[in-house]
Amino acid sequence: MTLIGRARARGVETLTLDSPHNRNALSSALVGELADALDNCGKDDDVRAVVLTHTGTTFSAGADLRDPPRPEALVALLRQIVETNRPVLARVTGHVRAGGLGLLAACDMAFASTASTFAFTEVHIGVAPAVISLPLLPRTDPRALARYYLTGERLDATEATRIGLLTAAGDDVDTVLAPALDGLRRAAPQALAETKRLLTVRVLEAFDRDAADLTALSARLFASAQAREGMTAFLERRDPPWAL
Repeated sequence: MTLIGRARARGVETLTLDSPHNRNALSSALVGELADALDNCGKDDDVRAVVLTHTGTTFSAGADLRDPPRPEALVALLRQIVETNRPVLARVTGHVRAGGLGLLAACDMAFASTASTFAFTEVHIGVAPAVISLPLLPRTDPRALARYYLTGERLDATEATRIGLLTAAGDDVDTVLAPALDGLRRAAPQALAETKRLLTVRVLEAFDRDAADLTALSARLFASAQAREGMTAFLERRDPPWAL
């Protein structure tokens, strides 16, 4: 079963997360297929930019709790999005949770419909947004991130744009995305690659400095008793024992 759809139009490769049975959760298989697709795009001279989108009403529900990727694999995927020499743009028409927000932050631009919602739900199941912090912390408002990391509150597209999680939002996501794609199609490939390199210096510094520690933190938390209970409660659709 293919979990990543691919289509091309006028130099823009669209990669579609297509795992409806688990709301496009980041399983080990999906992470691996997406990494392979991005690698192919980076080697194809006919690809000017990449759009990352989804089927269904959820862009990504976060890590697949039944088949989670290794923390190292998720770090490698996030870094690949940041490092690839093609601009990567997220196109969201649904909900994004937890690890899915790491994909948005790793992209060079992110656009969403106003019906989309976002939440860092990790604290509710006993873990922390560890490895996804690598692209999130350098690109997102720190005060706002503290609130949404610690509370797991849901935020709308307007708030997500204000804090830097999104580039822009609109009732029709394709209307707000179109000018960006038009600009990329008019840009020289060499200029795009070098300009992206300028823009990602701080993000890649975070990967170089913190990836090992955050990978270890993620592994430790996911193996903890509280996380096991939190994930079990989530899958059983009940509150964990610490919920007041």
